[in-house]
Amino acid sequence: MKRFLKFFSSIKLAIVLLIILAVASILGTLIPQGRTLEEYGARYGQLAGLLMKLQLTGLYHSIWYLALLGLFAVNIIICTLERLGPKYRRAVAPRVESDPKALLALKLKDRAKRNAPPAEAAAEVKRLLTGARYRVKEAAVGPRVHLLGRKKVLGLFGSDMVHLGLLVILAGGIIGGATSIRDNINLAEGQVKSAPKADFEIRLDKFTTEYYPDGSVKAWKSDLTVLEQKKPVLSRTVTVNHPLTYKGYSFYQTSYGFNWDNPGVEVWAKKKSDPAFLRKLKVKVGERAVLDDPDKTTLAVTKFLPDFVLGENNEPVNRSNQPNNPAAFVEGSRGGTPVFSGWIFANYPDFAQMHAANDKDKEKTTDLAFELKSFDAGQFSVLEAAKDPGVPLIWLGCGLLMFGLALAFYWPTWEIKAVIEDAQGRSDIVVGGIASKNREAFAAEFETLTSALRKSK
Repeated sequence: MKRFLKFFSSIKLAIVLLIILAVASILGTLIPQGRTLEEYGARYGQLAGLLMKLQLTGLYHSIWYLALLGLFAVNIIICTLERLGPKYRRAVAPRVESDPKALLALKLKDRAKRNAPPAEAAAEVKRLLTGARYRVKEAAVGPRVHLLGRKKVLGLFGSDMVHLGLLVILAGGIIGGATSIRDNINLAEGQVKSAPKADFEIRLDKFTTEYYPDGSVKAWKSDLTVLEQKKPVLSRTVTVNHPLTYKGYSFYQTSYGFNWDNPGVEVWAKKKSDPAFLRKLKVKVGERAVLDDPDKTTLAVTKFLPDFVLGENNEPVNRSNQPNNPAAFVEGSRGGTPVFSGWIFANYPDFAQMHAANDKDKEKTTDLAFELKSFDAGQFSVLEAAKDPGVPLIWLGCGLLMFGLALAFYWPTWEIKAVIEDAQGRSDIVVGGIASKNREAFAAEFETLTSALRKSK
């Protein structure tokens, strides 16, 4: 048992745990948390699987991180309990008796004589200490009278209050890591979705993206309405730094996205043999439009990728939901018979190339050229729904910690001890002072008291 207590009360253990927690928290800050395997794969490649196995992608909910917090809490509890008993006894039942030689060995000490019996001299010293707001205890042992004056006794427990604050913060962190909810909600205008693990819903009434003159995003704004049993109970505009809070949930504006499921595209058709030929077609993905050429060609956009890239086996895949390399796959037919198909690119119009379905249509196909001129997809708002039951405890712990630091540094305990004994009809008074902090201020007060004692002879 002693080995157990010695290990868990070790300051070395506390330092090691703090270093590990600090390094882990830095990793948790550098590595985005709670993303999908695909996102980690795009960012970290082959390391993605290892990061997820080590739970570095969900660090603050991981078992090993919560275990470290629990171990640190045990270390603080044992350290505090070991020191709390002696501090409590010192605060509640201090030892009043002192050795005059020990008092004279202190840095702050003084000696005086009074032409009065010890009881009368002790009363005078007690009066001076009480006047300076010291709480005085008295004990008579044989021919000596012992006095102990103290003020700011609560300062003894400053470090313990700091430990209590840390424990409350750790409890909040453990509870939050084990039970907190964080989930992204994608909402299009007019769409309603349930809050994760909640009995109410969120509706997006309007989503606005504001831009700077250079085209970069200035702000995202979501007009949200909370619905209880399909009835609106709260409406608020949410921006990046101003979330909506309801029933312990906070809804943060984090990003936006495009709905690429059914975007509208504008395709221009030209002929190499006829520079005057130009047809502008606006269609939705999956729709067909007549080219209005002599062959009555029908054009259909069957697929759209906002960020085209060739993946494995040279198969076209979408790299992201941002329109970095927009591409559309178009198909042409005549009389219901496919005659050509191919990819066209908004950023690289010269890369478009139509492939004829058969040799008979190859000549007509090569004469056609298509350009992807524009595209339009509805935006949706990306919100983060967060509920952390540990947050109130963390704030409470921060308050206790700050209170403890204030006690430890700005409310230190001051003690003045005095021994009065008979010296051939006179009283010999030995006084000593002890202060752990603010020694200069205490020394000035000690000098004031001892000067008053000498003047009262």
